[in-house]
Amino acid sequence: MMAKKPPKPAPRRIFQERLKITALPLYFEGFLLVKLSDYQEYKHYWTELRGTTLFFYTDKKSTTYVGKLDIIDLVCLTGQQSTEVNCAKFTLVLPREEVHLKTENTESGEEWRGFILTVTELSVPQHVSLLPGQVIRLHEVLEREKKRRTETDQLPVVPVEKEKEPVQDYADVLNPLPECFYAVSRKEATEMLEKNPSLGNMILRPGSDSKNYSITIRQEIEMPRIKHFKVMHTGNNYTIELEKPVTLPNLFRVIDYFVKETRGNLRPFIYSADDNFGQEPNIEDRSEKLKKNPHKA
Repeated sequence: MMAKKPPKPAPRRIFQERLKITALPLYFEGFLLVKLSDYQEYKHYWTELRGTTLFFYTDKKSTTYVGKLDIIDLVCLTGQQSTEVNCAKFTLVLPREEVHLKTENTESGEEWRGFILTVTELSVPQHVSLLPGQVIRLHEVLEREKKRRTETDQLPVVPVEKEKEPVQDYADVLNPLPECFYAVSRKEATEMLEKNPSLGNMILRPGSDSKNYSITIRQEIEMPRIKHFKVMHTGNNYTIELEKPVTLPNLFRVIDYFVKETRGNLRPFIYSADDNFGQEPNIEDRSEKLKKNPHKA
């Protein structure tokens, strides 16, 4: 008797799971073909425009993004001539790169151009071909984005002299994980540490479920050794499963604990956009966090 396939997440659950990753408002979504400047081929992603950030997912049902692109500093959006029938192609020109986008039809291409220009220029573009109802949506998004930015600008700034905790103890709303977090498997984390020792020797990764984490380290004691530690999410805290468990308030403190206890011998594995691990670059390998489907620890 064949085993039943696990049920796919319901749309509402997918939306809620994605909200746990970012609180940015969803303005538009759909399939996009994406190609960075150094790509050979376009790659197909379900894409969400949240605030002024594009989030890329492997498919419509995925709850974890594989990459993201901040377009707030968009220099311009240029159209491209396409030899393909019923297809729209355009380029996002950013200060440090160009990203090529392609849609499955011309209508969705006009919508994407309209929403992207609206949130980056804070005005509804006049040179896009949209229906009256679509233009109304652009005006609604424009008002929401203006309000969001105003509220962000009005957030209180804590004076330096009153800070009681190190800055790194606070998680960014859009990036609530330490820089050494990568959504990779146990095997992939081991390979990353072995092949790139100069980038660090400690990786934080997903555990066997969506609530917990694991830490993989590579120590140079007589001979290289790989070790794995479980980090359990307990209420509002995180507990490192050691002989004497250690409980800390957030994952930044967890990483800091390992660094301090080893007197700096353990260093967070930090991947930059200039490193490609000897592989063909893709959107998952950007300096944003590597976001793939979590594997078991």
